[in-house]
Amino acid sequence: MSNYENLKVWHRAVELAVSIYKLTEQNKSFQKDFGLKDQMRRASVSISSNISEGDELGTDKQAVRHFYISKGSSAELFTHLTISNKIGYLTDDENKYYLNECKGISAMLMNLIKSRYSD
Repeated sequence: MSNYENLKVWHRAVELAVSIYKLTEQNKSFQKDFGLKDQMRRASVSISSNISEGDELGTDKQAVRHFYISKGSSAELFTHLTISNKIGYLTDDENKYYLNECKGISAMLMNLIKSRYSD
């Protein structure tokens, strides 16, 4: 087992969550849409939280389960961002940046899962 603080994917996920918090705080559209704002924040925090939780549980099997949950949270955030763009809360450039972050984190998680998976 490795220490999650040494995982690049954990750092990238933390940075994404911080960025989502700032985005939803500064963008006036999100300030009035409490439900979407809350869901985006929860999904973004869940990505890094499940990486760290899984890594600390002591077995690769448990870690992999949590890494898959992180991938799911990344997909959830991807959907929230897509909706936010379609309803005019995000510009196309903002949306492209955040969607690429979700995709990149998801790919990194898949590589981590493959490296930890054992039958």
